[in-house]
Amino acid sequence: METTMKLASVRFVVRDIATMASFYARITEGEAQFLAPVFAEIVTRGATIALGTTQTVALFKEGSAEPAANRTAIIELQVDDVDATFARVSTFAEAVHEPKVMPWGNRTAQVRDPEGNLVSFYTPVTDAARARFDR
Repeated sequence: METTMKLASVRFVVRDIATMASFYARITEGEAQFLAPVFAEIVTRGATIALGTTQTVALFKEGSAEPAANRTAIIELQVDDVDATFARVSTFAEAVHEPKVMPWGNRTAQVRDPEGNLVSFYTPVTDAARARFDR
């Protein structure tokens, strides 16, 4: 069954929006668009990375989110060449693990963003993995 929902963005509540916007623009080789001084987006081919300062939390519910507190979510970015991407990004980001093939067929590497969130780069390398992403 096909869902009617579309993942539009992943949003981070951040302490330092300038640093985080610069980081995500650099790793995606995109451009950060500041829609307000407290909110920025980096639009990628599949979804948008959104960044909001702690001031934006009060617009939803005070105390509902806090920066640099995530230890469960991983932002994943599909790339054409995970090895080349990791070589480029690990020159300015903390490396978590070098490229390796995961049991589900992706070659994956991870870094941390400036506020400690995990960022995973992957390339489907098995026939089954490539077929999943060709849908």
